[in-house]
Amino acid sequence: MILDKAFPPDPRVENEAVSLVDAGHEVHLFCLNYNRKSSFEIINGIHVHRYSANKLLYKLSALAYSIPIYTAVMRSKISDFINKQSIEVLHIHDIRIAEAVYKANSKTQLPVVLDLHDNMPEIMKFYPHVQKFPGKQLINPLIWKKKEEQFIKDATKVVTVSQEFVDEVVNRTKVAPEKVILAPNTVHKTFYENAKLDETILSKYSKHFVILYLGDTGLRRGLETAIRSLQILKSKIDNVKLVIVGSNTTDIVLKKLVADLDVEDLVEFEGWKNVSLFPSFILSSDVCISPLHRNIQHDVAYANKLFQYMSMGKPLLVSDATAQKNLIQKTETGLVHKSENATDFANKVLALFNDKKLSDLFGENGKRFISEEFCWEITSKNLVALYSKLEQ
Repeated sequence: MILDKAFPPDPRVENEAVSLVDAGHEVHLFCLNYNRKSSFEIINGIHVHRYSANKLLYKLSALAYSIPIYTAVMRSKISDFINKQSIEVLHIHDIRIAEAVYKANSKTQLPVVLDLHDNMPEIMKFYPHVQKFPGKQLINPLIWKKKEEQFIKDATKVVTVSQEFVDEVVNRTKVAPEKVILAPNTVHKTFYENAKLDETILSKYSKHFVILYLGDTGLRRGLETAIRSLQILKSKIDNVKLVIVGSNTTDIVLKKLVADLDVEDLVEFEGWKNVSLFPSFILSSDVCISPLHRNIQHDVAYANKLFQYMSMGKPLLVSDATAQKNLIQKTETGLVHKSENATDFANKVLALFNDKKLSDLFGENGKRFISEEFCWEITSKNLVALYSKLEQ
């Protein structure tokens, strides 16, 4: 496996690697070493090989398909990794490092599995550094899109995170449908079965009607919609509280909006928390949200938070971004609001607040869906089967 960042943490990479280890494969993970950690260690059966990196290399990674320095440096490191570890299959996590892998593999010609965590060429349009000077002038998402399409065509197999993403890749690149494998981001049973609850968190929010958001708080995630809804909700629900667990460099915008709307006492910015605390926050909540803006990336992918919410038996409120809308409606686990529409968001919160039976039913449906159909132990079978075929 080839990862263009430090490890740990990366839940998807670790989940996939551990499942392959459990299936009898030997997994070596190439990753980068920014903090002088050990150059090699074994984590949950994964052979982790760390190659030295610095801030300059990190910044150059954003220019991977503008200036070829990053690719040249990474190609050398990856070639060393392939040769020293006698690698048999290359599994690339996302496209930033993909060209370096293909070039390093030009002599060995190993099978390549391209794992698309996101539709990166589309989502990068919303990165703050791509929207302003000098990134806006130096980084062209269209070039990244063309690169991605070529990588998809050159790969032995492609892995994506939702059926909508599978369909989008096949329709856009015209590759054979059987070339693209679905391996969605879901939760391990241990997340909800072995959860250790934090009584401090449970007590802190016990007297509030909590609307919970977990994860990255970038503006495209839609938290402005949730914040604006509080102008309506504060007169309808006396003890309403929006709890945000996560952060982003754009949080200054959210906090200014909270101040401008005079709802500071209704919003709690908890910042990043260890994932071990997520079950406690979820159990403290009454409604769990994913108010994503509509765009090409959000329409074909859904976040792991949805399954974390469901696994703990909570009702969901999500925007009408296609993939998550389809999921929530199919599983009957929550309500859908119009993207970037604070009034509709508020109305849907009120519908859940005023109908406890409906909320409980959504929660029960979600818990059953995860345990019986959509935990990682079940959804990872496609990935394990892929490697069994490659082995044969």
